[in-house]
Amino acid sequence: MGYQNIEGVRVWGKPDESSVAQALRCARTGNTVQTLLMADHHKGYSQPIGGVVVYDGQISPSGVGYDIACGNKAVRTNLYASDVKPVLAGIMDEIARSVSFGIGRVNHTPLDHDLFDDPDWDVYKTLGKQVHDKLLSLARSQLGTVGSGNHFVDLFEEKATGRLWIGNHFGSRGFGHKTASGFINLCAGREFLANAPGESTDQPPVLLELESELGDMYYRAMKLAGRYAYAGRDYVIEQVLSILGAAADFEVHNHHNYAWKETHHGKDVIVVRKGATPSAPGQTGFIGGSMGDISVIVRGKDTAENRDAYYSTVHGAGRVMSRTQAAGRMNWKTRKRSGGQISTGQMLAAVKEFGVELRGAGTDESPFVYRKLQDVLDAHAETIEVLHVLKPIGVCMAGADEFDPYKD
Repeated sequence: MGYQNIEGVRVWGKPDESSVAQALRCARTGNTVQTLLMADHHKGYSQPIGGVVVYDGQISPSGVGYDIACGNKAVRTNLYASDVKPVLAGIMDEIARSVSFGIGRVNHTPLDHDLFDDPDWDVYKTLGKQVHDKLLSLARSQLGTVGSGNHFVDLFEEKATGRLWIGNHFGSRGFGHKTASGFINLCAGREFLANAPGESTDQPPVLLELESELGDMYYRAMKLAGRYAYAGRDYVIEQVLSILGAAADFEVHNHHNYAWKETHHGKDVIVVRKGATPSAPGQTGFIGGSMGDISVIVRGKDTAENRDAYYSTVHGAGRVMSRTQAAGRMNWKTRKRSGGQISTGQMLAAVKEFGVELRGAGTDESPFVYRKLQDVLDAHAETIEVLHVLKPIGVCMAGADEFDPYKD
């Protein structure tokens, strides 16, 4: 087997001590069936990123996290990378102008969508008119916006064929964040829209019985945020296809911050994946690397080890350096950083050498802060097969100094 067992936690790749401690805390709280760490794991809020916790009848708002339904979409276009490389700089300029990046940004072309008539909005009506109206307004304004942090819109060249792919990575934006914080507030006896106190990243998971009124409400709200995230990623992909004058002939789309009702080993369970990609046999997923590394399309294998992984795999390469370590501390009064280990010059030199046309991004997202994707893929070789290897040629992210207290 490709994993080791640490006090009952199944760990792929090299164990990170702080992540293992978080995973053990999750394993000892509530009706836990199994706890797992994927090879890209690192410390998160309450539940590690790259962590999977399987529950009997319970769901965890803190486990799913603040960026509900964060995930990836990738499409293969009918173009070749060679078709766009001569004008790539102009294309990336247009993507940066047309797609809305940044923490509080709104879509300059407000969208109507069927999901705004979804019956699950009744959850927020139950919580009060102010809650419903505020979250619906926020959701309408931010649909189709990417946000900041590690969220991106990329152009890729498939190594084997030269085909041009588009990929993106983001979730349910401010709507999802306020949904998560609201339910965590309710669990702590606070009002839904209250300002939460600063809570430790090492606090035990917040758990709800799925069959309770509050658990059912959260589950419905989470699913709505999931549909919202899918709609946003669909919209941005269509924007980029339009810029390219291209069509898509193949797509992969998946969440990696979510809770799923699944059956494993003959038992119905709730699988909470935070920064982990579902990998059931035959299921495809898009796993992104850094701006100076490959990304891949994978498919789950029908193996004993994949069953042991509760059909879960990595969602990316995984950080090895914190944002503050990489970029330093920002003084928001002077708008200057100090103490970072990675300079802008180092980052730009690295992406230029890798052949990437970069727009936006800070040194906290540079290639130096991530593991090599191939290393974490190798750790899961018995659970997934790589179908397509994609090399980034254009990367677009939020600006380097975008204030975002909710990154990752």
